[in-house]
Amino acid sequence: MRLKDKVALVTGGAQGIGRQICLAFAREGADIIIGDVNLEQAAKTKQEIGALGRNVEAETLDVTDYPQVQNTLNKILDKFKKIDILINNAGITRDNLILRMSEAEWEAVINVNLRGTFNCIKAVSRVMVKQRAGKIINIASIIGLIGNIGQANYSASKAGVIALTKTTAKELGPRNINVNAVAPGFIQTQMTERLSEEIKTKMISAIPLGRFGNPADVAGTCLFLASEEANYITGQTIIVDGGMI
Repeated sequence: MRLKDKVALVTGGAQGIGRQICLAFAREGADIIIGDVNLEQAAKTKQEIGALGRNVEAETLDVTDYPQVQNTLNKILDKFKKIDILINNAGITRDNLILRMSEAEWEAVINVNLRGTFNCIKAVSRVMVKQRAGKIINIASIIGLIGNIGQANYSASKAGVIALTKTTAKELGPRNINVNAVAPGFIQTQMTERLSEEIKTKMISAIPLGRFGNPADVAGTCLFLASEEANYITGQTIIVDGGMI
């Protein structure tokens, strides 16, 4: 198994892409900590992972709250004594045209998507530096590379995640810590399910592979980056978009 006895924290791991990452990692031998604001859904995902025979914990985690992030990390260390992998997946959208976007909509997205990623990296990197080993994978988005109408806050947050990935990789590389980002395109999640059929058809026409991706497509990329096969890859953004950009 590619992640045998590794310990992984997945933020936003209760559903969607995060859930698929948790399951993929557990199948490859990792013990999983699901960090999510939706503890009810996290408990369901915990049952799925437990059925695979791995150790799994579900923790209420608001990534915008640094003391809560640190408290969650302390619980992980108390039980597992280490942390090998951090997946910064927690994220939200609050779409609006920039002329109509409220400060609250802007700040909510920046706080969760960018500040939350920073908070988790800061807390976990302190442990990984002492271990002289670790893998950090940040879930960005192609919107952080190309922009999108009505998503000024989201595109700015994900562009920030990509830049944060590059800088953190340079800072932590000397301690044998790999930091990479994955930039999904349009993936079949609750977010895309809310789109009209007209918009879905238009989006698919712009994707050379002719379909939306699956959460498992993103999870597979994260699995590669977390494995020993990617030990010489750091500071990179891997695009998973079916050839869209």
